[in-house]
Amino acid sequence: MKNIAVFCGSSNGVSEAYIEGAKKLGKELVKRNIALVYGGASVGVMGAVADSVLEEGGKVIGIMPSFLEKREISHKNLTQLIVVDSMHERKAKMAELADGFIALPGGPGTLEEFFEIFTWAQLGLHQKPCGLLNINHYFDPLITLFNHMTDEQFLHEKYRSMALVDVEPQGLLDQFNKYEPPTLKTYITEKQI
Repeated sequence: MKNIAVFCGSSNGVSEAYIEGAKKLGKELVKRNIALVYGGASVGVMGAVADSVLEEGGKVIGIMPSFLEKREISHKNLTQLIVVDSMHERKAKMAELADGFIALPGGPGTLEEFFEIFTWAQLGLHQKPCGLLNINHYFDPLITLFNHMTDEQFLHEKYRSMALVDVEPQGLLDQFNKYEPPTLKTYITEKQI
């Protein structure tokens, strides 16, 4: 893996554990010579993971829509900042560059980004690992919901197993290295999305 896309919040969250967890992920990415691809902001959990990678001498590619860049929340010290026209273009560029996807704690935007890329995996549009770094057990309610979806037969078990989860960056990235996507019948080509 050369690049990991990280979806995460532009806020710090109530617990310092979220910022510390983001920094740990950043250090682990650099240790494994993996570049960070993320939303390009300098604030919150987003800023923490980027700063951590940069402080350790790693590569950070930020992708930010122009309307957010104009608000001057973009990180000024990135290896590369790609400015796009829309949120849709941001997600498409992140998907193109990434070899895997990790969600850190964040709000509705973080979940929307994760669910879209997870859904694309379900549909067979990519075979890249998707994971939740469950810092401070933030994603426990979501994991419970995934299990409920499976129990209620709205999510097949083979798809449920595609959502990798760990409380530590090392464990999650180890799962990424071993990841083998389930065999899926592809109905849609990438050009159709």
